[in-house]
Amino acid sequence: MRVALAQTDCVLGDVDANLAVAREQTEQAAAQGADLVVFPELSLHGYHLGALHQDASLPVTDPRLAALSTLGADVVIGLHEHTSLRAYNASAYYTNGQLLHSHRKLYLPNYLAWEERKHVSPGQHLRAYDLPHGHGRAATLVCNDAWQPVLPWLAVQDGAEVVIVPANSAATLDPEAMDTGLYWDTLLAYTAKMLQCWVVFVNRVGNEHGASFWGGSRVVDPRGTVVAQAPQWEPALVTIDIDLHEARRQRRVVPLVAEARLGLIDREVRRLIDEGGDS
Repeated sequence: MRVALAQTDCVLGDVDANLAVAREQTEQAAAQGADLVVFPELSLHGYHLGALHQDASLPVTDPRLAALSTLGADVVIGLHEHTSLRAYNASAYYTNGQLLHSHRKLYLPNYLAWEERKHVSPGQHLRAYDLPHGHGRAATLVCNDAWQPVLPWLAVQDGAEVVIVPANSAATLDPEAMDTGLYWDTLLAYTAKMLQCWVVFVNRVGNEHGASFWGGSRVVDPRGTVVAQAPQWEPALVTIDIDLHEARRQRRVVPLVAEARLGLIDREVRRLIDEGGDS
């Protein structure tokens, strides 16, 4: 399976301009033989939704989005999703002109300069999904979702062999408090190695509303090795072949994730809820 990492910048609130970039990148990736093109989180809208003077959100059923996947490759793209009642930070997978799967971000940062809960609601479900053409099984986690250890684990227990992580990660204003790049280095390698899965991380670049997004998109194999990486601070399109069977081989040789003991997890989580945890 050939995957393209579309490390793009975007114009805040300008869906038409961002769609034009997505079309151009998808056509380039398809010309390089890509089966799938992955774009960053909120790549159609930009991150700082509170700075917009009017609502530009879209339903995932917008035909312009599905049309991207008729240009020669499947597409995972980030958007500010509109529904009749709520809005979401979503990342949707389109194939052959159809919506295959949509993931709504589950864990919304609401600290420092990040105030996502003012503008979107958290999603309520995590599901792995079958990739087209028999390529295997995947799951999507949007940015901060991947920082919650239980979510990649759940995705793998649902059969995911590749975890797709679209992100809007900016350089830390106070590196002594948190070096986001270093956090991602550790997190992505750990997730891939310990959960024996491929990780496809696609981060945006550019400056927006005082934030500088650093890029550094990459693919990490099930041994925890970075096998492809985009540069920092500039747009890039990086294409790489990945063999999802490698995740299966790793899981058979060293079965770290095979014995889930879901009943044990269920009992202990229920106990914590009964003792006052968030249900």
